[in-house]
Amino acid sequence: MNSADKSKEESITKLLIKNMVCNRCIKVVKEEFEKLNLDIQSIVLGEVVVKGDRGNLPIEKIRNVLEENGFELIEDKRAKIIEQIKLLILNLVRSDKKTPEDNYSGYLVKETGHDYHYLSTLFSSVENITIEQYIILQKIERAKELLKYGELTLSEIAYKLGYSSVQHLSNQFRKVTGLTASQFKNMTGNSRKPLDKIT
Repeated sequence: MNSADKSKEESITKLLIKNMVCNRCIKVVKEEFEKLNLDIQSIVLGEVVVKGDRGNLPIEKIRNVLEENGFELIEDKRAKIIEQIKLLILNLVRSDKKTPEDNYSGYLVKETGHDYHYLSTLFSSVENITIEQYIILQKIERAKELLKYGELTLSEIAYKLGYSSVQHLSNQFRKVTGLTASQFKNMTGNSRKPLDKIT
């Protein structure tokens, strides 16, 4: 096998996918890609790496099957950066690592390789909210989820989500939801938003 054949065989393509925000999403995308006989190398939230050169992939079929399932293939460079920002924030908020609020900007710069001013301006111009507001919305959704589980106190939730105090979380919670954390916890029904609808 010559080197040209070898590099052709080993080429991979990274596909970024919008609205792929939970484990169920990963399962759906994996099943659909397998139906298209795509050789999946790795699959994580918002990203699938498949074997093969992009030019040889059935991009139109991939795009169609994703749209049928509520996803979207991201092909615009700016959209890719915005989706990357969202997924990085989502992963941080939902991870078990405590992330102080002032660490988000540094983390996003490190992971995207872009200046924070650029990221912030781009995000705001397209999403109509700031990165900081998006982080708050994601943290409040996570707080709602943890409150509904009933396993952690509000103080523990505040610590887990990197708030400087319970009062800080309480104030943001009320500002976003119009309810106190206690009122929310005592409510029946589900007032949580799907993760892909939080903007």
